[in-house]
Amino acid sequence: MKIVHTNEAPAAIGPYSQGITVNNLFFSSGQIPLTAEGTMVTGDVMKQTHQVFKNLKTVLAEAGASLETVVKATVFIKSMDDFAEINEVYGTYFSDHKPARSCVEVARLPKDALVEIEVIALVK
Repeated sequence: MKIVHTNEAPAAIGPYSQGITVNNLFFSSGQIPLTAEGTMVTGDVMKQTHQVFKNLKTVLAEAGASLETVVKATVFIKSMDDFAEINEVYGTYFSDHKPARSCVEVARLPKDALVEIEVIALVK
């Protein structure tokens, strides 16, 4: 196992890592809309979702993976009312490549985020 860490994505806000690689698989921790400096992105769910993908891309790159090698994504959202907007942004990052996905509504996310996404990817 190898811990993945980059200063280009927000630091873990608890006793966990940004991600772990095991053999040729990368498992990310959930990414919320924090900047690399730890500031919460405010605004609508689309803006927050773009920041989540920025964080995911950075952590994936540090692990030697990319959005194109993601095999599974799990999306946690505060409200299913935001599903269409999140899905619209999600589709801009996964247009041709469409990994398996789950999406669940949760009561609350860290720092009151509107969206959190975690991925499993193949390491190149």
